[in-house]
Amino acid sequence: MLAEVLKAPGEALKERVRTVETFYYDNKIVRDFAYATLFWGVAGMLIGVIIAFQLARPELNMGTEYTTFGRVRPLHTNAVIFAFVGNGIFMGVYYSLQRLCKARMYSDKLSKIHFWAWQLIIVSAVITLPLGYTTSKEYAELEWPFDIAITVVWVVFGWNMFGTIIKRRERHMYVGIWFYIATFLTVAVLHIVNSYEIPVTFMKSYSGYAGVQDALVQWWYGHNAVAFFLTTPYLGMMYYFLPKAANRPVYSYRLSIIHFWSLIFIYIWAGPHHLLYTALPDWAQSLGVVFSVMLLAPSWGGMINGLLTLRGAWDKVREEPVLKFMVVAITAYGMATFEGPLMSLKNVNAIAHYTDWIVAHVHVGALGWNGFLTFGILYWLLPRIFRTKLYSNKLANWHFWLGTLGILFYAVPMYWAGFTQGLMWKQFNNEGLLQYPNFLETVLQIVPMYYLRGIGGLLYLSGVFLMIYNVIKTVKTGNLLANEEAQAAPLMPAVVIKGETPHSGGHWHRLIERRPVQMAVFATVAILIGGLVEMIPTFLIESNVPTIASVKPYTSLELQGRDVYIKEGCVNCHSQMVRPFRSETERYGEYSKAGEFVYDRPFLWGSKRTGPDLHRVGGKYPHSWHYHHMLDPTSMSPGSIMPAYPWLLEKDLDTSDTKAKIETLASLGTPYAPGYAERANEDLLRQAREITAELRKENIEVKPEKEIVALIAYLQRLGTDIKVKEEK
Repeated sequence: MLAEVLKAPGEALKERVRTVETFYYDNKIVRDFAYATLFWGVAGMLIGVIIAFQLARPELNMGTEYTTFGRVRPLHTNAVIFAFVGNGIFMGVYYSLQRLCKARMYSDKLSKIHFWAWQLIIVSAVITLPLGYTTSKEYAELEWPFDIAITVVWVVFGWNMFGTIIKRRERHMYVGIWFYIATFLTVAVLHIVNSYEIPVTFMKSYSGYAGVQDALVQWWYGHNAVAFFLTTPYLGMMYYFLPKAANRPVYSYRLSIIHFWSLIFIYIWAGPHHLLYTALPDWAQSLGVVFSVMLLAPSWGGMINGLLTLRGAWDKVREEPVLKFMVVAITAYGMATFEGPLMSLKNVNAIAHYTDWIVAHVHVGALGWNGFLTFGILYWLLPRIFRTKLYSNKLANWHFWLGTLGILFYAVPMYWAGFTQGLMWKQFNNEGLLQYPNFLETVLQIVPMYYLRGIGGLLYLSGVFLMIYNVIKTVKTGNLLANEEAQAAPLMPAVVIKGETPHSGGHWHRLIERRPVQMAVFATVAILIGGLVEMIPTFLIESNVPTIASVKPYTSLELQGRDVYIKEGCVNCHSQMVRPFRSETERYGEYSKAGEFVYDRPFLWGSKRTGPDLHRVGGKYPHSWHYHHMLDPTSMSPGSIMPAYPWLLEKDLDTSDTKAKIETLASLGTPYAPGYAERANEDLLRQAREITAELRKENIEVKPEKEIVALIAYLQRLGTDIKVKEEK
């Protein structure tokens, strides 16, 4: 055919009326992911409601080690992000990609493997996280076997997606596909880099990075997990489903080009804004601020493109619940992406960071943007693949209003709580002393806000239950069109006629849109630049992490205690980073230095202070205080909302892996003395006996092998290394 084109272009053009092929879209896989989205949505949100009330009522931790806030909170985030939103992404991608490419998914077998393997990973998280198997790294808590499984499943998804794009019958790749490609590539890079860890046992590993470097990599990953898992795929779905639901074309093709390339290039730089005023080098913090502020432009460009797509269709918005959900979702996206750059400003971050303001911000995006767009797509999509009408628009409208009220009842109290915390922490009296030196005073002030937050979660969840009823009734009135017939002409080779270019008569960007490999290469380059610029100097230039001679590795008992701390999820409520503010140094002690964390794998700087910072807690209280505090927190801090940890006093510390832990850390560069791994348990028992001897003086009888002893050893070590140096 191409030879004929070169010989006789005019005749060839006449022959471009090609034979139409009949093929079938796979709706079964779309249905499966839709059902999984609903199931895991209910599960994740129900857990969220429970932990919201746990903060107000400690007894709701239920007195078991498997149901405490510290163990269950990462289960909630994983269930909502990777189960609810993840399945929602795959539902939307599998539906829209087939139609945008005019082709069935590349492989039905790969689709099924992807679906069932993803559900299996989620079930694994449901089992292992409450058992305490966690890396403690935000949005990446699953241990190393599951990181490998996630990598394999993601490759399966990408294989299926790119296979479909390559065999497409539509030459032009629509804007939604650009975002899907960027999502696949960036998430792959983020996951592989952040998951660099060295296995110790089957369910225990240590991060390949330490301290400041680990913090930079983690929040490069954490911020961009929000960007490229919770945002870009949803923008791709917005560009497909919103015009479909409104029956209107996208407002601006050129704006979508600017939106896409500027967003994926700028977003990747912004991670350090999570680490302002920490031990991260100032230059990296400044880069995070600059690019976070710049991020406002492409983010709002996408929001404007979405909202203006509805021009002339606002009467329809008032009538159609699908469009109501989508409009509020896009508005929530705009609000969240305005607030993100605002909170990256150092003067704002100084008040907002570690407070519930961050919780409010995150949930405006999660409940509004991700939740509402998912609901809108489900209401639009399911009736179509089941060849019926939505059972009840009235119920869908009730869902919309309950969800909207839920977001307000959740977010407004958390904003109030955040402002209250940030201001109370920094308040000084006329004598120049802290107005609220007791951290617990600031906690008790916001407990009513936690109740309102829980009520907001209940309202939001009740709307989801209405949706499930509506969906069940809708599905029962129809029949699944498992294989939906479609027709399209096969894709022909690009034709170049004398005097014309491959993109003549159109926008220059068309050339890239018609070449998936080129699109993928350019997108990869765009997302790699920011990460490389921030990470290479941090890893290769020693002055970025100055060493402190007095900082020594953890003893074997302290190391085991640190792992107990990680297992119990203490980092979910406590930070270990004293920022260089007078309010913090007055409350906690000397501000934290980069060199203090060189042996911390993983770093434990935290992202929220429900309890006080612990970096300088070492030596602040006697061993007996920590013992009683873990047995009954209110005995040491009346009114405390921290749950009790009585099992720590009863469970024996597992020392079977002590040697392996020391050897693994030594292989990563921790300077343990030669042969220390062989005598690590002997040293552990010696230090444990010293602690129990001190406890015995306070009439506390506890055996040296109990977990509480190791935890006390770790807590008493925190922040003491530089004190040794100061005393000389």
